[in-house]
Amino acid sequence: MITRLQDFSRPYFIGVAGSGMSAVAQYLKGIGMQVAGSDRQFNAGCGQAVRSQLEKEGIRCFPQDGSGIDNTIDLVVVSTAIESSVSEVKIAQERGIPIIHRASLLAIIAASKKTIAVAGTSGKSTTAAMLFDILEQAGFAPSIISGAGLTRIIQQGKLGNAVVGKGVWLVIEADESDGSIVQYHPEIGLLLNIDKDHDEVDTLLGLFKQFCSQSKHFVINQTNPLAATLSVDRAKDFKVEQACAETSDVGYIAKGFSQKGLQIQFEINGEQFELEQVGKHSMENALAAAAVAHQIGISLATAALALKKYQGIYRRHQILGQKNGVWVIDDYAHNPAKCAAAITACQPIASKVVAWFQPHGYKPTRFLRHDFVQAIAASLRAKDEIWMSEIYYAGGTAVKDISAADLVADLKALGVEANFVEDRNSFLSAVRASLQPDCVLLLMGARDPSLEQFAKELFSQL
Repeated sequence: MITRLQDFSRPYFIGVAGSGMSAVAQYLKGIGMQVAGSDRQFNAGCGQAVRSQLEKEGIRCFPQDGSGIDNTIDLVVVSTAIESSVSEVKIAQERGIPIIHRASLLAIIAASKKTIAVAGTSGKSTTAAMLFDILEQAGFAPSIISGAGLTRIIQQGKLGNAVVGKGVWLVIEADESDGSIVQYHPEIGLLLNIDKDHDEVDTLLGLFKQFCSQSKHFVINQTNPLAATLSVDRAKDFKVEQACAETSDVGYIAKGFSQKGLQIQFEINGEQFELEQVGKHSMENALAAAAVAHQIGISLATAALALKKYQGIYRRHQILGQKNGVWVIDDYAHNPAKCAAAITACQPIASKVVAWFQPHGYKPTRFLRHDFVQAIAASLRAKDEIWMSEIYYAGGTAVKDISAADLVADLKALGVEANFVEDRNSFLSAVRASLQPDCVLLLMGARDPSLEQFAKELFSQL
């Protein structure tokens, strides 16, 4: 049974190109293990950029056909996306090689360090990256295992979602989507928010409550009503001042938010913060990171200095540029709260926002249909528009009994300017008449690995 890092030395990752899997693989390589992996993308000649970056780090990559599992492999790592029918899973079972889920392995890694586990239905990757930057600015030499690459590390030619530091602190994301959050026992548990996403709220509350009980210290966002119900010590918590009048006993309070174009300003407990980011959700994420960092001995002034230099993370309000008066922004938003936050964050930038969204998965789209419609409708101004293309299908046995066109019809029934373009390759020609100077074209979607290239090609053709 694998319970410690010392129990293995040559892990093999099935699905190594995935953002979560590649991060753990890189971390283990960084602490001296011999790491290998495969991905079904490699079988079709896709994912070569990720493969090249992994191989540059010394991780051996193979097609997902079993050819990479040799007699030296002593652990096989899988994720929820890896079916038991995959040939490499069968090979591992036949040879008696231990198989472990990514989340269980991450929990083992987390137990080897002083870990800050960032949880919540939105903002995990951004807040983890902000925390990492603050700890690094303070000289803590931290490590991070994230679901998204940090822009400044990507600029070094790396994937950017894992760094092995010499210090004792590790920052990770604690994912609730598959229930694996209950496996972590961090030094500090941080809860950003609770909104309906992968499960009903009651189920999420149960998961986060257990996460709270297993954290040595627990910090929550008092701005979010559901998260606030799990508070252990309000003096350790944080909130945005206008969210509630009762803030006197909350430890960290942000106020004075303003956004000018692509920059936000605010203060936390009297310390001024300025970030090259957009949206009130960015202020909340920065507030969370600063609050946790302060509780481990880092001044708010140091946090403000670090975040002034913060460059963001991959596909989180990533600005591709401006052309013909139109800003193009690429974003990972994929649940109702994230889509609404992404849209409203763009509104101070220009007088009109044209948002495009590609939902992912038939089951989650069906589950969140009403919530998507209500959140998007509430976020749009009179001049703004929402466009959608068909739901991204990653394969499998999903029942295709819903379409993005259904969401568009629901939005139109509410009087929203909504449009459906089934094939996203036809989107630019269809939307051109709606674009104008002083406009933001916001592209939203997740899970689909081709979205980044789609956004870049659209910008080049604008």
